[in-house]
Amino acid sequence: MQIGIIGLGKMGLQLALNMREQGQDVIGYNRSRDKVVDLLAEEIQGTDSLEELVKRLESPRHFWIMVTAGPAVDAVLKNLLPLLSAGDLVIDGGNSHYRDTLKRAKVLDERGIHLMDIGTSGGIEGARYGACMMVGGSQELFKDMEPVLAPLCVPGGLAHVGPTGAGHYVKMIHNGIEYGMMQAIGEGFEILHESPFEVNYAQVANVWRHGSVIRGWLMDLTHQAFLEDPKLDSIRGVVHASGEGLWSVQEALDLSVPVPVISASLFTRYRSQQEDTFSGKVVAGLRNQFGGHATVKKEEIK
Repeated sequence: MQIGIIGLGKMGLQLALNMREQGQDVIGYNRSRDKVVDLLAEEIQGTDSLEELVKRLESPRHFWIMVTAGPAVDAVLKNLLPLLSAGDLVIDGGNSHYRDTLKRAKVLDERGIHLMDIGTSGGIEGARYGACMMVGGSQELFKDMEPVLAPLCVPGGLAHVGPTGAGHYVKMIHNGIEYGMMQAIGEGFEILHESPFEVNYAQVANVWRHGSVIRGWLMDLTHQAFLEDPKLDSIRGVVHASGEGLWSVQEALDLSVPVPVISASLFTRYRSQQEDTFSGKVVAGLRNQFGGHATVKKEEIK
């Protein structure tokens, strides 16, 4: 099958390589020429012209968008839509908000164009060697695409989870869970860091990788991080939030579902990005007022 990949960043390029190995006829597009050059170096067709990409694909055309969620997806669709014909398929493989996906699907459907949303997990390695994909779209559409999708995934790593929007919804919740799991790992190692024992973190992570209840890919990555930097001295504890954790908490609030772990992990990420907080100043001032507790002056911080 011919597939046009739109967006040749870290995930898009690796997905193109994976597709090529699975026998698909891949043509890549990226606005910046340097990414196209990287693709051409892998002996895969590429272009920096969206019009050229559309011309090279046989009807009905299949497009797989791998760009940053939000305005970037809308910009791609704005430029792509006038070039499409009824029966064409657009796949959004990024982390779009499911409500945005539903709105986009409505616009495309009015022109007879199909939209499939695929929540993709597994990172760069997964895109290259076998991902986990959560697919939203009609059952008929999934059956048509399953022979293409299944070889791109690890065994058991492909599921049709519901109609349009469901793929991105399930991936959103997946990432919310991911926030909580990573936060728990981080907090556990912080206790070890403050403990009276000189613990080898890489050794601990390694033994937890083998047979323990908390074994898994995140622990594998924890072990690798400590192998590369035994005390993580080269990085700061600043953790950015990419959006899906926030969306999960917002959805939980809308549904009146208590999610204390996911919400706490999200707020911890926000806190990690602050050098100082006004709320902290207020609490410190209050403790000083009612209990005479000492405050730390700015000039005392080194």
